[in-house]
Amino acid sequence: MARTGGTRKTPYSHSFAGILQFFWQARFLAFWDSVQAEHFAPQGANMRWIWGHRLRLLLPPAILVLATWPASAQTCQISTDMDDATRAGITAAAQHDFDLAAKGDTASLRSVTAPNLAADFSGIEGAIKDNHAVLADAKGSVSSVFALELDTATPHAEFYCGVCGKNGKTANSAVFQLDSLQPGKYAVAVVDAVSPKSRYSFAVIFQKVGNDWKLAGLYIRPAAFGGHDSEWFAARAREYKAKGQLHNAWLYFYEAWNLASPLTFMTTRTTETIYNESQSSLPADIPPGGKTADLVVGTTPYKLTALIPDTVGQDLDLAVKYQIADASNANAAYQANMAVMKALITKYPELKDAFTGIVARAVDPSGRDYGTLLAMKDIK
Repeated sequence: MARTGGTRKTPYSHSFAGILQFFWQARFLAFWDSVQAEHFAPQGANMRWIWGHRLRLLLPPAILVLATWPASAQTCQISTDMDDATRAGITAAAQHDFDLAAKGDTASLRSVTAPNLAADFSGIEGAIKDNHAVLADAKGSVSSVFALELDTATPHAEFYCGVCGKNGKTANSAVFQLDSLQPGKYAVAVVDAVSPKSRYSFAVIFQKVGNDWKLAGLYIRPAAFGGHDSEWFAARAREYKAKGQLHNAWLYFYEAWNLASPLTFMTTRTTETIYNESQSSLPADIPPGGKTADLVVGTTPYKLTALIPDTVGQDLDLAVKYQIADASNANAAYQANMAVMKALITKYPELKDAFTGIVARAVDPSGRDYGTLLAMKDIK
């Protein structure tokens, strides 16, 4: 198995409303600021950034406060805090939007979308089209809803929903970190989309417009891979850690976090637990956010900018991104990719047990890149 020159098809997609500017911070995924949409996404694939907005995950401190943050006039309610009408309205809107998406009825979905997102609906349409096969076969049920309110514009809003105290979060609590949010009422709903073949989360962002909850953002993510959920990957991570294979351990914790996260600007008890447990497995040579890690091949040092799992089809691959002087020279970039892949498994042979293949992506200062995918057994 080999592939060069292109990027890979990712099994999930997302798009967001212009009203929300979401950003990644990366304490657990510190290097994600250097892993942008082009990272290992396919060319033309559904990794869309509406109006140039980005996404941030900010994991909160271990000790938090209760549900509201009155100093910033920010409030959040979990399902049990809401009145019946609010809870029922958000739940019904989420189920309705999922049903439309599952049928591929983007025209009807656009009609219940907030005006600024409806004006540029291509991201939502692409997300639904790319995920139609998994949504069409799935049964959707709303698993959690949150009502957020902001009465003063703020550069950075933090919504603490439910009980987030000295002992950590309760099972139904969450924290949302949003930047450049305008005053108004918003809601977040997570729909579990389950079929005999797959498990996905269908997370919807709503904006209150008049008396209606209008679609303001959509995020579709896998909740399982290869029949395995977040708990399975966390268990394998612990096994690797017990063997002293910290790279495999941390990378599997990464995948566990990814599958447990319906929204990457949302922190839950589960994601916080995975983050805390992963820290003792974090290798020193994993590239941190905005920085690089050295990988020496012979006498040539390569600057790695990212090392993460990459899931496509039934394969769990290892994706490595690194700097190169000129990615336009296809032959030189291919040889560099091969050298980097070989150096990785030579330095860390345990990677061969945890991943099916490696996708290497050389990126030059202009942002031009060149990718190569190779099965582990073919890396000589």
